[in-house]
Amino acid sequence: MANLTVAKFGGTSVANHDAMLRCANIIKNDLSNRIVVVSASAGVTNHLVRLGQADVPADERNDVIESIRVIQYAIAEALENQAELKQTIDGKLTELATLASNQFDQFTAKNSDEILSFGEQLSSLLFTQVLRSVGVNTTCFDVRTVMKTNSLYGKAVVDIDALKQQTVNELVPQLNDNVVVTQGFIGQDGLGHTTTLGRGGSDYSAALLAEAVDATNLSIWTDVVGIFTTDPRITDQARAIPEISFGEAAEMATFGAKILHPATLIPAMRQNIPVFVGSSKEPESGGTLIQQSVASSPTYRSIALRREQTLVTVKSPAMLHASGFLAKVFAILAKHELSVDLITTSEISVALTFDNPTGSTQSLINNEVVKELEQLCEVSVEHGLSLVAVIGNNLHATKGLGTHVFDKINDFNIRMICHGASSNNLCFLVPEQDANTIVEQLHDTLFAA
Repeated sequence: MANLTVAKFGGTSVANHDAMLRCANIIKNDLSNRIVVVSASAGVTNHLVRLGQADVPADERNDVIESIRVIQYAIAEALENQAELKQTIDGKLTELATLASNQFDQFTAKNSDEILSFGEQLSSLLFTQVLRSVGVNTTCFDVRTVMKTNSLYGKAVVDIDALKQQTVNELVPQLNDNVVVTQGFIGQDGLGHTTTLGRGGSDYSAALLAEAVDATNLSIWTDVVGIFTTDPRITDQARAIPEISFGEAAEMATFGAKILHPATLIPAMRQNIPVFVGSSKEPESGGTLIQQSVASSPTYRSIALRREQTLVTVKSPAMLHASGFLAKVFAILAKHELSVDLITTSEISVALTFDNPTGSTQSLINNEVVKELEQLCEVSVEHGLSLVAVIGNNLHATKGLGTHVFDKINDFNIRMICHGASSNNLCFLVPEQDANTIVEQLHDTLFAA
């Protein structure tokens, strides 16, 4: 199609009937939106995360499932065919109850992914009906038909080639006559089991689909008017950014900007698909356009904050003038499928940071990892840290950068600094309790009107 947009709506955008209706009118008013990717209704995923754990007694399972029913029923009751929809919801929740019971008897990651998928299954069914209620020809499509992955449950990797082929065969033929509503976040492995792409993966799903169908645009609809200079919950001085480059946005997403999933921009960058980020509550207020080239490239673009960081320091005199030590350390990390974010080194020690995603049920750096590392070296593990990232342009060549950034926060303890590997960021770790104050003071310094 000459003009094809993939639109993704987050959990708050499909939280209730009024929210869904606003989103439906966005689609109705611009029918270049041919594929709609939805998250679970706000609150549902948190309930499903609890159900997916191993220690949920029967009475709590029932309460959690009833809470999900209340959220989804409230949407169905605003639609003409509510009786039919409620019957469909009940059928899904019966399946969910069985899975949750099995999870209690014998916990499996596969079962957990299946449980988590119900949020998107339900929201996509309901949003399809809301779109039809405003006169849009719509079909609900099971994304697992095309989103093929490996069997790494909880953070499955998508087979890009299979996705492209299956999308052309199964999804594209439906676009001429219908707006296709589908699910974010979920996929299917070669055994036919449901997988998830990691919490927050709905944006990534939308970007992968946009790439697969050669879309001209990708729209991410959320509850804020675009991308801000920092989290507006930290300072009321934060302001929306009209446009931003792929490189800057990728750094922001990687280092904590909640509005974009870190992997979202990779497919868009590969295919050079512009990405629009706006508010489904205020679509008339515009948003942020992310694209390859932008009109302005300021030294300081934004400040990102990522909480729940773990700092691991490994130390050994054997490192001095020796080769192969780091390779052994990283081999252990690779064995446990751990990804390092930041790294700094001295002659006999290495400091590494790891992200503990919100909603994770256990620390990434567990006792088994520590014990294996301790066979090589001394190991210290620190929690309760946050990562602050100053995002901009040509920071590696900016004179006086350190003074400009750190002068106003020199009363705070800085645990680690990384600079020079990227021209788009300067990162440092701080104690969690100081993070908001540091970001607020930095924002006042770097973005003063």
